[in-house]
Amino acid sequence: MAQITGKVFDIQKFSINDGPGIRTTVFLKGCPLDCLWCHNPESKGAEPEISFTSEKCILCGYCAATCPDKCHIIDGKVHSYDRAKCLRCGKCTLECYSKALEVVGKEMTVKEVMAEVLKDVPFYETSNGGMTISGGEPMAQFLFTKALLEDAKKHKLHNCLETSGYAPMERYREIVRLVDIFLFDFKESDPARHMKCTGVPQENIVKNLIELDSLGAKTVLRCPIIPKMNDRKSHFNGIAKLANRLSGIIEINILPYHPLGKSKSSRIGKEYPMLCKEFPEDDEVRTWIETVQRVTEVPVKKG
Repeated sequence: MAQITGKVFDIQKFSINDGPGIRTTVFLKGCPLDCLWCHNPESKGAEPEISFTSEKCILCGYCAATCPDKCHIIDGKVHSYDRAKCLRCGKCTLECYSKALEVVGKEMTVKEVMAEVLKDVPFYETSNGGMTISGGEPMAQFLFTKALLEDAKKHKLHNCLETSGYAPMERYREIVRLVDIFLFDFKESDPARHMKCTGVPQENIVKNLIELDSLGAKTVLRCPIIPKMNDRKSHFNGIAKLANRLSGIIEINILPYHPLGKSKSSRIGKEYPMLCKEFPEDDEVRTWIETVQRVTEVPVKKG
């Protein structure tokens, strides 16, 4: 099991928004959804990608000299990067002193990931924290996700799993005993809008959540709210209505939109489809929370 591998794009220490206490969040690559507002666009593709932050470049020329496919050209003070020719071998990133070029995503074994996670056990013990697996969609790398959860439980760690809910239910049945809290995304209450905004149908996501609840799972309902897209009263009522059906729900998290996905998309050479480019005002977020809270007794908090 320790030698099972998966594609990881980040391991974030001292996370405080991905479950209770201080946590280490393991971000896996690959997601079957294509949310218009995706905050982690680098997580969508399953394969490694090259991130290029042009403002960090010091024009040293190492990448141009190293790249076997001549994807990088330094012309005066301009660094051009031809992604169409790039095979993403990562050689250009190996000695990029300024970190302008970086590989996003690498193959890691369960043993390698857990070695990082276990470094922070003292923080978990004093804060009731633990490990969170996020993404992307962790269920898209099911065997790796399951192996991580099993190994964490052997070390008596508290496990959280963030999921879109879009995966075969039999996979959730296999791991429900290993997950202390499911951080379950609920992105849109209207099925047609859900399809338009995420690229996948909503029906099985809700079915999976209801069945998980019937199996005794503890959940936090995490709801990204995007101005002019799903910040409407009918959706807030839909969030509360769904939460009211769950016996194992801990709380509802309202996740305000942030535009950081735009710069991340640019760094990996992708277009960002969202027109909204501003953080919502605090008063607006409070109104969202109050609107949901009026129709449910489940605690509603900003996530």
